[in-house]
Amino acid sequence: MKRETTMKKTIALILALAVVLALTACGGKNKDVELTVFAAASMQETLTEIGENYKKDHPNVTLTFNFDSSGTLQTQIEEGAVCDIFISAGQKQMNALADGSYVNTDTRFDLLENKVALAVPEGNPAGINSYDDLKAGLEAGTVFLAMGNSDVPVGQYTQKIFAYWGLDEASLSDCLTYGSNVKEVTTQVSEGLVDCGIIYGTDAFSAGLTVVDTATEEMCGQVIYPAAVLSGSGHTDEAKAFLDYVRSADGAAVLKSVGFTPLG
Repeated sequence: MKRETTMKKTIALILALAVVLALTACGGKNKDVELTVFAAASMQETLTEIGENYKKDHPNVTLTFNFDSSGTLQTQIEEGAVCDIFISAGQKQMNALADGSYVNTDTRFDLLENKVALAVPEGNPAGINSYDDLKAGLEAGTVFLAMGNSDVPVGQYTQKIFAYWGLDEASLSDCLTYGSNVKEVTTQVSEGLVDCGIIYGTDAFSAGLTVVDTATEEMCGQVIYPAAVLSGSGHTDEAKAFLDYVRSADGAAVLKSVGFTPLG
């Protein structure tokens, strides 16, 4: 009887250990996670490539991207859109969301810097070779320029250039056409619908456009892209891990390849 009792205890212990090991194994597996990333339109090519690279080592993570103007993305977030990560092309939009408590401020950092470029269509038919040429053409009413809307960061940088020149945007209406994000402005230039466009250097690179000049910091300030996990994310750790990868050496290499300057 004693031997039988001992045997039963041994079997029970083995079964208990088996259950513990099974639970440990299950807990060690990476759970499937879907991250929704809202990012400035100018990051479409690079962030898509970075996402594809990330999934090779993290097959359990599904990345869903929404690319648009930072102002539009801000509005969507404020209206309740599901979003885990926001990467803006300007501090203004990120600051507004932070003020509204949408941003996990502990995760916020400056991801990269871009340049505001003056790009021309193939062949440069209007013969615009600098920002000085653009200023003279606008003042004379002989240039047709594509720029971003006032709620789009690239449009806001353009407005700063006008202010630097002392030009009144309203008085230039016959010389201007607008885009709801930088990709729309880039397309207008690519298709030769305008004489030139003010876009980001990275978008000009991706579209194969010629950049004839780059705005200085004095003209429009620095073009800094902040990134952060949103406070409403249900996957904060996974979102932070993806952002860590974006600013890692591997992510930085992709960003550099089109002209972004990673900020670490």
